[in-house]
Amino acid sequence: MAHTSMEILFFFSLLAILYVYAGYPILVYCLSLLKRETVLCVNYEPSVTILIAAYNEERWIDETIRNKLELDYPLHKLEIIVVSDGSTDRTDSIVNRYVNQCVRLIRQEPRAGKTAALNCVAKEAKNEILVFADANSLYERDALRKLVRNFADTSVGYVTGKMVYSNADGTLVGDGCSAYMKYENLLRFYETRIHSVVGVDGGVDAIRKELYRTMRPDQLPDFVLPLRVVEQGYRVVYEPEAVLREATLKTGADEYRMRVRVSLRALWALWDMRHLLNARKYGIFSWQLLSHKVLRYLAILFLIGLFVSSMWLCSNNVFYTSALITQTIFYSMALLSAVSQELTRRIKLLYIPYYFTLINVAAGHSLVKFLLGKKQIIWTPRKG
Repeated sequence: MAHTSMEILFFFSLLAILYVYAGYPILVYCLSLLKRETVLCVNYEPSVTILIAAYNEERWIDETIRNKLELDYPLHKLEIIVVSDGSTDRTDSIVNRYVNQCVRLIRQEPRAGKTAALNCVAKEAKNEILVFADANSLYERDALRKLVRNFADTSVGYVTGKMVYSNADGTLVGDGCSAYMKYENLLRFYETRIHSVVGVDGGVDAIRKELYRTMRPDQLPDFVLPLRVVEQGYRVVYEPEAVLREATLKTGADEYRMRVRVSLRALWALWDMRHLLNARKYGIFSWQLLSHKVLRYLAILFLIGLFVSSMWLCSNNVFYTSALITQTIFYSMALLSAVSQELTRRIKLLYIPYYFTLINVAAGHSLVKFLLGKKQIIWTPRKG
């Protein structure tokens, strides 16, 4: 009986992993060939407010503001609001240098986190499109124009661009981030064709101001806002030509902490918006949300189930023994990568098992925190 149960666990876990990382993308691609929805993109120039939440960003904020002022977009249709979330460094004084160039500084005191900051400035914004930019994110010159042109289509309520990591130093996390983002961006491209994307990048996103809904401080804007747009009957689409360049994190510890924080907030967002899993009301999007997000965050459970069942079944069985050996080699490569980054620079393929393991362990850590009822509102910005 125990043997049969373990066989069921093995094949269930294996099929779940294959579905999450390969089956779902393949199905989305196939559906995009059958059900291809287009987005009306024309030379459209709505008025835009760029919102930047910043906490102690003196290292980046000057370059970020100059980058936004140099965009290929009419300045008379552009407003930039920086909300300083209780910054204690030179962030405020640097922003004040640009106050006569369509830039406004709003100070949030005491510090309350990014979500509260966005809620604050969204009310102050004068223009019809809100664009969310990170304090360390640099747009290509035509990124804003390419991003907002999608709003010429009245069915579109939210647009996300393409994040490209700019590190070329071959660091382990940098390579892992880049590979992961290429995978995610390709998936978003095909999700747009079938209707809406599920995941977005908070550093190069835009929403119709009329669709913005105030969030609780513990909610993740990059996750909750797009879901609320879908809830209101609008599409969330991906614009691959709106490019944002951002430095990757260079240490596994920094990347791990960021992944735990984002995953934890995403799990709470999924819980808050769980009604979107109602297939009768939200149709294909509920399947997308389940496959792309819910099962992705639960993948660590399938990975554990596969490993444990392989150990149980491997005795005197070549198939299960091979499965156990394959997993052991994979995780050993991840561990080797973590221990010797110099070796990984020479053997590039090592970063794949390392980053795959890192993001799944981080998701598992966040799942434990979620089950314990823990939330995270305020954090130290990532060290790109």
